[in-house]
Amino acid sequence: MSNTTSDKAIRTTTSGSLPRTDALIAANAARTLADDGFTLQKTPEFDRLVAEAVADVVARQREAGITLLGDGEFGKAMSNAVDYGAWWSYSFQRVSGLELADGDLFTQPDAVSTPGNLRLTSFPNRRDRQLFPRVYSDPVDVGGVSTGSIATAFPSTTGRLAYTGHDAVATDIRNLKAALRPGEQGFLTAISPGSAARVGNQYYATDEEHIWAWADALREEYRAITDAGLVVQIDDPSLAENWDQITPEPSVADYQQFTQLRIDALNHAIEGLPTELVRLHLCWGSWHGPHTTDIGIADILPVVLNARVGSLSFEAGNVRHEHEWVVWRDVAVPDGLVLVPGVVSHATNVVEHPDLVAQRIRRFTDAVGADRVIASTDCGLGGRVHADVAWAKLGSLGEGARRAIASAS
Repeated sequence: MSNTTSDKAIRTTTSGSLPRTDALIAANAARTLADDGFTLQKTPEFDRLVAEAVADVVARQREAGITLLGDGEFGKAMSNAVDYGAWWSYSFQRVSGLELADGDLFTQPDAVSTPGNLRLTSFPNRRDRQLFPRVYSDPVDVGGVSTGSIATAFPSTTGRLAYTGHDAVATDIRNLKAALRPGEQGFLTAISPGSAARVGNQYYATDEEHIWAWADALREEYRAITDAGLVVQIDDPSLAENWDQITPEPSVADYQQFTQLRIDALNHAIEGLPTELVRLHLCWGSWHGPHTTDIGIADILPVVLNARVGSLSFEAGNVRHEHEWVVWRDVAVPDGLVLVPGVVSHATNVVEHPDLVAQRIRRFTDAVGADRVIASTDCGLGGRVHADVAWAKLGSLGEGARRAIASAS
């Protein structure tokens, strides 16, 4: 395989979430809750609004130069313009065995880990938050670290988990496929077992059983998407960001073992699916914090690369992780694995210059070949940057991909 950029176009995509329209945010905010306190009701009028919004967001991506198109995660409710949790909270609408209970990730007791016995602590006890308490508690939010508010409360697992989202994922599929032109490829996002299992567990005997139960439930969503001929992007920030949620800092070896369980559950959930239609997305949580306690990608790749997926999406365009592109010059990338590096970032309002985007793309095409690179965003732009900034970034992504080819000619 050539190690240089070919004369073919560089494929482009996003990592999923794109800014919702004001109308869609308002419509989600107006939805009523079922008796369980977290299931959102919908109406035919709401469904029509989402379908129209998906058609528009796909057209706008196409215009910006995006070639592997998503639905912007518009089927995942956001009732606030700033919402870092819609990629996760949508799953509460599609799985039974959940209910609101005392305590959640933000109020649960802190957990202390020991060598060989790692446990996730509460979100407020994360090590980055402990190092920068004034930043995270600043009522003025000078640094913009607030993660906003999600559309529903976080439930806990109180019964046997089972997938109930067949109609919802069918709607997502229908809306996206209706917006695609003949020959275009689309993708939908879905949460990973490891990330989903971070809700409270009051039913399963162990964390391991809880993770595997989520794998059994979510595999139905993954299969529905790939059966429709679409790519499923499985979002698993837990692979990287769990590191910050373990206190005190564990050894890398212990963390790799802790993470391998999540990869094993993922592989179980995607068993039998077409590899080329499965994309894994990892990130470091994407909130606008200092991120000084992030683990390096080199320390998790030995485990992450065990995932039996066709493509891997990861942050490579922000100031905490951009330098890690050099890792890919030396790592043994599995045959056929397509890299989907972020080359524009959710972490800044500054719009990347297309020449910088092209340079970032070339780092990866030089390492593995242009046919094994899809240029993307670091993480979801929706709920993290202003809509106008997000679309300017996607325009720069599309132009940067074109310049990456031109600079290689």
